[in-house]
Amino acid sequence: MASTLRLAMIAHDQKKDDMVAFAVDHAEFLGTCDVVATGTTGGRIEAACPGLSVARVKSGPLGGDQQIAALIAEGKVDILIFFVDPLTAMPHDVDVKALMRLAIVYDIPMALNRATADILIKMQKSGRTA
Repeated sequence: MASTLRLAMIAHDQKKDDMVAFAVDHAEFLGTCDVVATGTTGGRIEAACPGLSVARVKSGPLGGDQQIAALIAEGKVDILIFFVDPLTAMPHDVDVKALMRLAIVYDIPMALNRATADILIKMQKSGRTA
């Protein structure tokens, strides 16, 4: 793992508000990390946490999910926080599955909901690795 924790953050559809709330609650910690997010999610996080620097890739359906998958394959992501909206149809479902597959293949800790994301952050704060 890199000396600075590298987090990727993605939230689909109705989960964007949950991701923003998560970022606000953990803004101080996230400020110590290198954060990359898909386009809309990253913009919402930056608006809610103006002191936080977020590298933004394209919107998920326009290739952003795959850009983050490529970062995982290149060893440039340590943790994936990925709030999928299970109640919304995803026309880019194959991209979502590919991203999750690469996170599993490269053994990247992945939080798919707020509870798990909070646990991963608490572990990092306490010095335990995920």
